[in-house]
Amino acid sequence: ASIFTLFINSGVGGGAGAIGITGTPLFDGFKGIFGEGTAAALLALVGLVGLVASFFTIIFAYGRNTYSLSRAGYFPKWLSVTHPTRKTPYVALIAGAIVGYLVILLVWTLQRRGGEAAAQVVAAVLNMAVFAAVISYALQCASFILLRRNFAHIERPYRSRWGEAGAYVAGTIAVVALVSIFLNEDYRPGVYGVAIYYVLGLVYFAIAGRHRLVLSPEEEFALTKGERGLPGQEGFVASRAEQEAILGGGESGSSSTPPPSSG
Repeated sequence: ASIFTLFINSGVGGGAGAIGITGTPLFDGFKGIFGEGTAAALLALVGLVGLVASFFTIIFAYGRNTYSLSRAGYFPKWLSVTHPTRKTPYVALIAGAIVGYLVILLVWTLQRRGGEAAAQVVAAVLNMAVFAAVISYALQCASFILLRRNFAHIERPYRSRWGEAGAYVAGTIAVVALVSIFLNEDYRPGVYGVAIYYVLGLVYFAIAGRHRLVLSPEEEFALTKGERGLPGQEGFVASRAEQEAILGGGESGSSSTPPPSSG
């Protein structure tokens, strides 16, 4: 769809010059064919549904990611508290929502003052999301390839029909997109924002996080090479040597028991 938007919309949406600077190339190309009537409104509605679905997916992802990093000791322990009956990471969800509302409040305040500051903040945040997502895509493809090669024996509820070849293609596209984003001056504020976030994360880990590591189920699974089943199943226990291997010889003094999940 993206390739068609790039090549076809340039011919129907007012030319390559107009499409190249618009923020809605697909919508403008659609209007070039069907005009400003009902068809264009329907496309906008479909796009809005997709955008809302993306928001819900992001909310689900940030809650689980924050919870997982907290459970392993990389984030403060209180972020891994879950609801006693629903078992949802509600603390992580609330913490992420507060950060999001603060950003929205900043944008709203800047909009009331006038100027381009609000638009620049929104653009920077969106570009940060795109840049970080592309990095994530590349790492996911690399992880897929490594899992296929080093853990071929583990049970897989879902198997990719494209295999390693598909991962190589997708990973290459992600890396090309990553370089393109970095070379585009309009995306530079987002690139710098992601870089600052990563540096702050490394500093926090060096000062405090590395002293509070806990062997997470994912790390237990990696240490045992999947030969003992899935962590959390009855009877699964990583040996003390395996625990110390990932915790740097037991430096943190933590056990394989995750932080309390409720209360």
